[in-house]
Amino acid sequence: MLRRALIASAFTIGLIGSASAATLHYQATLNGKSEVPATTSPGTGELLATLDTATKTLTYTLTFQGLTGPATAAHFHGPAAASAAAGVAVAIGKDLASPVTAKATLTAAQMKDLVAGKWYVNVHTAANKGGEIRGQLVKVTDAAPVAKPAPAKPAPAAPAAPAAPMKH
Repeated sequence: MLRRALIASAFTIGLIGSASAATLHYQATLNGKSEVPATTSPGTGELLATLDTATKTLTYTLTFQGLTGPATAAHFHGPAAASAAAGVAVAIGKDLASPVTAKATLTAAQMKDLVAGKWYVNVHTAANKGGEIRGQLVKVTDAAPVAKPAPAKPAPAAPAAPAAPMKH
């Protein structure tokens, strides 16, 4: 009897734990005016990310263009509100050619800050060592893709049917 109760309890706890696991989607729009302090950079960017709360895995694609020079670094920072600065939470790869697609495993504290809306992403250049463009990560209510799909190629046009000869 006790064994059956323990198994039932373990099963219930497992269901509760898996029921609370979710996949959350985030987006950030990066620009110079969002940096702290703001920059006059013409650069822009976008981050699309998915957080698997069961594995604490953040999968993301960062795109950017129009920077004053090559990207020298990119990071997730937190915890911070949109108007504040914070330390690096997660470095974004070594190959900073846009687009950058990667994964990171977060700590429980990092995941808590991200879910609370206290993370931002920025891209650095030689001209803007503290960050050239920045965007606050915001939760997206719709299921957003991690990466934008490539546009579909149009199907080749079918050859035209030969015209029927005209009868006079």
